[in-house]
Amino acid sequence: MTLVYLVDDDASVRAGVGRLLRLAGYRVEAFGSAAEFLHRYRDGAGCLIADIRMPGIDGFDLQDRLRAAGRGLPIVFITGHGDIPMAVRAIQGGAVDFLTKPFDQETLLAAVERAVAMPRDLYS
Repeated sequence: MTLVYLVDDDASVRAGVGRLLRLAGYRVEAFGSAAEFLHRYRDGAGCLIADIRMPGIDGFDLQDRLRAAGRGLPIVFITGHGDIPMAVRAIQGGAVDFLTKPFDQETLLAAVERAVAMPRDLYS
């Protein structure tokens, strides 16, 4: 069962997205902050779904820290406040996708499928 890490400061988003992913057959580990994720993450396969705007370490900082540490994961960004420059930054930083909330369930699942299918060596 493929592991999806979910980082979002909104508990209702974590609950809803987590439920959707579990129903689609994924194992989910959810975190309320990027700091909590970084503290507990120990490398491994799977993918990361992360909100952009979070208190403390935001999604872009999380992406940068993972890349700088050589601990890359394919990332699908989700945000309620996205714009074109943010999407460009995310994709140029290596994100698989950039979705604005509210997003369609099928769109999110397709993005996760693309992320977990990415060759691991692209992100390590």
